[in-house]
Amino acid sequence: MSATSSSGRVTVQDIARMHADGQRIAMLTAYDYPTARILDDAGLPMLLVGDSLGEVMLGYESTVRVSMDEMLHHVKAVVRGTQRALVVGDMPFLSYEQPDQAVENAGRFLREAGAQAVKVEGGVRTARAIEAIVRAGIPVMGHIGWTPQARLGMGRVRVQGKTREAAQRLMSDAVAVQAAGAFAIVLELVPEQLAAAITARLHIPTIGIGAGAGCSGQVQVVTDLLGLGSFVPRHARPYAHLRETIADAARAYAADVAAGTFPGEAETTRMDDSVLAEALGQGELDRPGTGSFLIPLDRDL
Repeated sequence: MSATSSSGRVTVQDIARMHADGQRIAMLTAYDYPTARILDDAGLPMLLVGDSLGEVMLGYESTVRVSMDEMLHHVKAVVRGTQRALVVGDMPFLSYEQPDQAVENAGRFLREAGAQAVKVEGGVRTARAIEAIVRAGIPVMGHIGWTPQARLGMGRVRVQGKTREAAQRLMSDAVAVQAAGAFAIVLELVPEQLAAAITARLHIPTIGIGAGAGCSGQVQVVTDLLGLGSFVPRHARPYAHLRETIADAARAYAADVAAGTFPGEAETTRMDDSVLAEALGQGELDRPGTGSFLIPLDRDL
């Protein structure tokens, strides 16, 4: 089944059927209304409103700074921009430490922002929270491997699971997330062989980012895909170079304004000169630049 061939919005059941049919699942991040509209029209079955927005959209030094209110604000915009894609809201740092808290905050993503699912970082350590959210009827996507919200404890950004013990921990994390009821799981910065082995052991789809082609699907940060940032991670592939395009457009616009060539005739609206003369109470208009227009003081502006 193709998720884009059914009527209405893609559901977690559609994602499960895609996985069962062997279809690879493409997911991108989205943070705003216009981008979401474009990605939805392009047929992406899932869009993730990631807390990566803290770094790529809000200018924070890490995702830890992103608040619930900021996440909900951006999820609302993405939901308004979509009709088909399943929208997943990323639960921010410290919003799911206890099961009751996790359920309440996950519920806000659905009730207030209109998301259809949430994403929770962590494996064994967050399995109880994932289970509580799922029991409340809220679909959950897991996230293991490199988990950005834990970066202060994990150290520098690096591939996870390269030793025997680390690989075994990641396998345990994946199994725990699946057992807790998640419908899918993101594998971030995991060696491709380990990611493929995890994928083979699970019955839910894995969505890789920096985890090789053996995953059930892939996710990329949309600013990396579009070439908007000044740094491109090794695991990303720019499919456009919009940073240069935008800079060129801005320089060309500024040059046209300075030269007086923007706006031109195509961007300008004129009115009948005689009508303007009557409105100004003049027999004929002063030449441009030589007269002055008087506005009655009792007129609404």
